[in-house]
Amino acid sequence: METVNIKINGMPLSVPKGYTILEAARSAGINIPTLCYLKDINEIGACRICVVEVKGARSLVASCVYPVNEGMEVITNSPAVLKSRRLTLELILSTHEKKCLSCVRSGDCELQRLCKELGVEDSGKFDGARPEYELDTSAPHMYRDNNKCILCRRCVAACENLQAVGVIGPNERGFNTHIGCAFEAELGETACVSCGQCIVACPTGALSERDDTGKVWAALDDPDKVVIVNTAPSIRATLGEAFGMPIGTNVEGKMVTALRMLGFDKVFDTDFSADLTIMEEANEFIERVKNGGKLPLITSCSPGWVKFCEHYFPDMVDNLSSCKSPQQMFGAVIKTYYAEKMGIDPKKIVVVSVMPCTAKKFEAGRDDQSAAGVPDVDIALTTRELARMIDRAGIMFTELPDSEFDAPLGTATGAGVIFGATGGVMEAALRTAVETLTDTKLDDQTMEFHDVRGTEGIKEASYQVGDLNVKVAVASGLANAKKLLTDIREGKAEYHFVEIMACPGGCVNGGGQPIQPASVRNFTDLKALRAAALYAEDRNLPYRKSHDNPIIKEVYDNYFGKPGSHKAHEVLHTTYVKRGLYK
Repeated sequence: METVNIKINGMPLSVPKGYTILEAARSAGINIPTLCYLKDINEIGACRICVVEVKGARSLVASCVYPVNEGMEVITNSPAVLKSRRLTLELILSTHEKKCLSCVRSGDCELQRLCKELGVEDSGKFDGARPEYELDTSAPHMYRDNNKCILCRRCVAACENLQAVGVIGPNERGFNTHIGCAFEAELGETACVSCGQCIVACPTGALSERDDTGKVWAALDDPDKVVIVNTAPSIRATLGEAFGMPIGTNVEGKMVTALRMLGFDKVFDTDFSADLTIMEEANEFIERVKNGGKLPLITSCSPGWVKFCEHYFPDMVDNLSSCKSPQQMFGAVIKTYYAEKMGIDPKKIVVVSVMPCTAKKFEAGRDDQSAAGVPDVDIALTTRELARMIDRAGIMFTELPDSEFDAPLGTATGAGVIFGATGGVMEAALRTAVETLTDTKLDDQTMEFHDVRGTEGIKEASYQVGDLNVKVAVASGLANAKKLLTDIREGKAEYHFVEIMACPGGCVNGGGQPIQPASVRNFTDLKALRAAALYAEDRNLPYRKSHDNPIIKEVYDNYFGKPGSHKAHEVLHTTYVKRGLYK
């Protein structure tokens, strides 16, 4: 690797050629603050918070986009640099709604943190006109409050560059510039797919999920309701971050304890219905292969991806698996099989799901998601909302003892756990499909399909399964999905089975996960650290294949009969809509 020699704050360094000053400083243990910069997503040097002095330069330069060169001398903390950063922050504050006490991001706001670090107060130095905007609450999953927007354009870059959706951008110019949709349409009127990647990119409280915790508190306080909660596979690998624990810490036991302390009647694991999804999806794949069905079969677990397909690839809607997502399957099973078994009126059951995904809020309200004549899922919370409930209840999360999920729907396999990582659904399905098609048993080594693991945006593999050479592909992040589907549509690629997750890296990096600041996001592989916790749990569980789950066997023996049965289709499968780009 070619390197260059530079000095930062008088300290000699040798760093890779092509590094920016920001990257070089970080490698030396020096943090240069940023507001607009997100690595590989939003590298525009617009906010001017990251300015530094470079010897010989006529003015301060933006370190996030300024490349190092041989002999460069940099000062990151001179009086001129600090003065410039403070001035920039004061100008931002002059048009910023400073209602920090009631802001959802208070204490977790990058603007707030920078003001504290640099000693910036609301001095009123630049008081004057301040534009005022109405909240956009039109979308089912989130709101936009432009009164708190600092025009960093991170959300715009996430929507366009990561997700290839591009329904938001800067409108008007100069003092009146604001982020919005084309022709000032409300977000709910556009082809937004509800993925929430704009929210986790936002440094302030301008964007947030719709808060449904009030509905949960009300249900828990209603003696006539049976309130059942289930948690998605990835939540155990991320919830701890909301309480200062290291990234990738598995907090499953503490999470279950906290949910019981909040007052839920039953605490179940969505991993169970992930196993159920595999039973139905693997069967669907086998049926399509044997009977000449529509291929490739494409997974339907990610509601952001499903909505993207409906809007942008309606010609491929028939390729989608008809299986409901694990969230919806769980609610459907609770209000049919479990309700009958326990003698509970489904109308008295409130199913609460804790998900990594803001699109789950949209999914819960979709048509054809009411197996018992009432919605399968009543309330979908994000990881962040659960963390706020735990805080509000005064629960000291890090000090909690571990507990286990309730029986019977707390029993799951390693295949269900790895659903939370990109490639996990594919691997789980392959474990079941291979054993079913070949009538052989996979051992601990042969059941691990490493070709579909990892955080790359697109992965391909082929496996010899009996007489069939099964070609598979995995994509995460909708820009990658768009590329993959375009290749399929144009005949440049051919597969039997495709897994797509809306969020880069899968559910572990979902739009409802704990928000990490740019100083962490830019230099830490959140996706890999969080996914590692799920793969570690998979290796340690007694059952690692969905069809080995004893409760899954019981549910089929006593209720559904077999995967793909008429009753299974009534309860566990759904339909889709070919949407236009706008309603």
